[in-house]
Amino acid sequence: MAQLAGRPARLKRSEFLAEGPQAVREALTLHQKRVAAGQPGVVYEVYASEACLDRHPDLESLAEGIDAYLTTDEVLAAMADTVTPQGILAVCGFLDVSLEQVLDARPRLLAVLCQVRDPGNAGTVLRAADAAGADAVILTASSVDIYNPKAVRSTAGSLFHLPVVLGADIEAVAAACRARGIGILAADGEGDVNLDTLQDENAARRIASSAVESVFELEAPTAWLFGNEAQGLSEAELALADHRVAVPVYGAAESLNLGTAATVCLYASARSQQESAALSQQERAR
Repeated sequence: MAQLAGRPARLKRSEFLAEGPQAVREALTLHQKRVAAGQPGVVYEVYASEACLDRHPDLESLAEGIDAYLTTDEVLAAMADTVTPQGILAVCGFLDVSLEQVLDARPRLLAVLCQVRDPGNAGTVLRAADAAGADAVILTASSVDIYNPKAVRSTAGSLFHLPVVLGADIEAVAAACRARGIGILAADGEGDVNLDTLQDENAARRIASSAVESVFELEAPTAWLFGNEAQGLSEAELALADHRVAVPVYGAAESLNLGTAATVCLYASARSQQESAALSQQERAR
């Protein structure tokens, strides 16, 4: 079981570990939903300490129909990647889907991670995408393995909430998005479009019933590109975007980290999409 902490074993078995009550709860919830819908489950085995089940009695009922085993914290420590085990872990099957599956679902908001190498950062962006209501997260080739134990922990269960595409070719992603009318924005600290200005233009346009022009309509289907932690997006990646958008920094900080920048950008799109949908609903109700 401890072998699943390493990538070779994960790839060979198409399995990974979810550790801790929150991650396992979300994994089990997804598993039961899929089984109820007549689909294959995603959780194969659960290992838990008695103390953990006493603190989280819902986990035992969620694990109904799954091979579950009581064990000790010492055994969990040997099985898990963490120094201090959280009392429960689940062996799960891979969840990633194809790019075609994501795009065929007509997404409104996508987060695309380009050569993002740090598992904590990847997990944080996936969690932010989930919170912002994004439809999927796409990781390009050379990005971190999202099934890395640290990445899984960093998603705080969000890995089980939205589709994830792995190993995508960024040029193919851009071409496929454009073919489906999905605009592409690159998060770039040196971008010539200011995110605040873009949001103001979009708000003014909605209030003025389209009388005000904006560089890009944030409520439109959008794929945000986020780059490597150290180098950012490459020139080739930036060239694929419709616009390069900078998140303004008002204080003395040199820049924002990847997770923070991605959260701000995704929420800017999410807010515009939510407000546009609300206006459309009001107009239909008149």
